[in-house]
Amino acid sequence: MKKQEKTERTRERIVGAAIEEFGTVGYSAAAINNICSGHEISKGLLYHNFSGKDALYLACVSRCFAEVTAYLKDQDIGDDLERYMQLRIRYFSQHPLCARIFFEAVLQPPASLAAQIREAKADFDCLNKKIYQAALSKMTLRPGVTQDDAIAYYEVMQEMFNGYFSSPAYVGKDLQVLVADHESRLAKMLDFMLYGIAERRIQK
Repeated sequence: MKKQEKTERTRERIVGAAIEEFGTVGYSAAAINNICSGHEISKGLLYHNFSGKDALYLACVSRCFAEVTAYLKDQDIGDDLERYMQLRIRYFSQHPLCARIFFEAVLQPPASLAAQIREAKADFDCLNKKIYQAALSKMTLRPGVTQDDAIAYYEVMQEMFNGYFSSPAYVGKDLQVLVADHESRLAKMLDFMLYGIAERRIQK
């Protein structure tokens, strides 16, 4: 076995063990000792491949973002936002460890790693934007509203929406409750953004 292949297999083994740890207890409670002792990985080997807990967590976050993005891209969603939400829910229910890492990183990221996490989810954000643009392209926008305006509004609302789940209203809540609430509210938010919340009445 070539040295590069052996190194890659070792890193994969460490990341797999770390996903189990971070995906079970989250970033704050996770410990290098648990990752090593639970999977017969020496600390020396781990630190030879990763500089520490933060680097290992970011590797797990990047892996989870990449896998869910690849899954969604393969589904040929087009402009079907309802199907998109159903596929998200299906994927996360089938991959609970990834789900915890994903949603912790998106909704309640460690403050010191927020910038790196933002970079790691760039492809996922790009996919979301593409699906939203596809939905917009099938609609007649109000006079004076451009597609660029609508996309800018979407990006602002997405940032505010995700930020709400790191607010005091959700501090200490079980992550499963948070995820379920996020996904159900996200579906409504997208519907409101595209179709509005009030029926226009013609003044007589």
